[in-house]
Amino acid sequence: MSRTYQDALEKLTSLQSNRTITQLFDTTQGNNQPPARDLNALAIPEVTRWLERAGYTTQDLTRMRHIHVAGTKGKGSVCAFATSLLRQYGTVGTYTSPHLVSPRERIAINGEPVSQAQFASAFFELWDRFTESARREGVDVDVAEGPTTKPFFFRFLTIMAWHIFLTEGVTNVVMECGIGGEYDATNILPARAVSAAVISQLGIDHVAMLGETVEEITWHKAGILKDGVKGFTVKAEASVMRVLRERAAEKNATLVEVDSGEIEAWGGVEGNLKGGFQKLNQALAVMAVKEHMGISGGLGVIPSEMVKGLREATLRGRCEVVRDGDGTWLLDGAHTKESLVEVARWLGQNVDEGEEVVLVFNQQERNAGELLAGFLEAAERVMGRYVFVSALFTRNEMKGVGDGDVTVQEGAARKMTEVVPGCTTAVFDNIEDTIEHARTLIQNKDKKQGKVLVTGSMHLVGGALRVLEPDSLL
Repeated sequence: MSRTYQDALEKLTSLQSNRTITQLFDTTQGNNQPPARDLNALAIPEVTRWLERAGYTTQDLTRMRHIHVAGTKGKGSVCAFATSLLRQYGTVGTYTSPHLVSPRERIAINGEPVSQAQFASAFFELWDRFTESARREGVDVDVAEGPTTKPFFFRFLTIMAWHIFLTEGVTNVVMECGIGGEYDATNILPARAVSAAVISQLGIDHVAMLGETVEEITWHKAGILKDGVKGFTVKAEASVMRVLRERAAEKNATLVEVDSGEIEAWGGVEGNLKGGFQKLNQALAVMAVKEHMGISGGLGVIPSEMVKGLREATLRGRCEVVRDGDGTWLLDGAHTKESLVEVARWLGQNVDEGEEVVLVFNQQERNAGELLAGFLEAAERVMGRYVFVSALFTRNEMKGVGDGDVTVQEGAARKMTEVVPGCTTAVFDNIEDTIEHARTLIQNKDKKQGKVLVTGSMHLVGGALRVLEPDSLL
């Protein structure tokens, strides 16, 4: 059987997707599934069994020390900063999600995605182990070889990350939760495997799985707190802090509450990741890495190596600027109300007086119109005017993929016309046509005015990058 990297990608796509799993929690679809609390309760025991089928136990995970990161927004940035900080001291493995262009991005060593060869090798090693486990359990040979005897997409890659890190002897790991925390696949980590936990900024996210209030969601995110382990967070509203403190006491963890005033006084480090809000993520990463490394002191005294790490940190799809001919593409995968406000601020730093911008927007899984309206209001507040001359709304798929339903996009286009009457809109069912149309809109502008903002979804930004940079290797 052929076992190339492309073969691995094909088999990976045959696994149950994350979206398939999250849809199990959607009671509006009449799927007759058990309540979310029951589905959630099954998660950790199931992932533990999958880990054992892969030939490992949770005790094996204690051979590594993890900085475990949960939160609604800022998780990716915290992981990027923590990775760059740890790189100054030695080898570090990083596991994040989702990916923008290639699934290899999810598993990185020293900030670089694993190679195609390493990805394929590790993938098929695990695939075979799951197959053999199924055969030992009496499953028919043909069925055992197929995807039904494998964990779903996210769980497979989570276990694969640990498999690669253990095989390579990586002992320092930065690990990002997928969804939530308490029942996330990454949370089978025992306390002895975690050096520090980080709970980044909190907000409304994945309500079907985590709850409809920020307090309910906080309960889930705080599930990564561990017995005897310090968890770092920035002080937030009273109701959120109450839940965090209760959960820390329940878990016998030490909650370290970093004061935003202290962070403002410190000021952060100017680097590749732009935006004033990044100082919050920097602070959390610094505190966690100091704990991981056994370095004392707060934000007031930061070693020069750490300053260098903060400056050099990068994260694709966050406040990223791509030049494409005469056009400038501003890309940020923000997908919550709060993070889109930050994008509005960042946009204001990149738009000169009188400049016009083409907006490319999508949010497939949340209230797209509401998020769009909030973003437009924030952008108008920052710049004192509506800068968008055209707005394009698209599904997140490439051409020929998906069912082509653009109901969500049409609704967002109507909201755009309602909020910004002078803005022209267009709706597409694929990213390629959207990007090509945006190129057409800006090609007759002078260089100063040829700007496009792509935001609303990490999946959208990833697709845009694949079109803008077609030579990027999967």
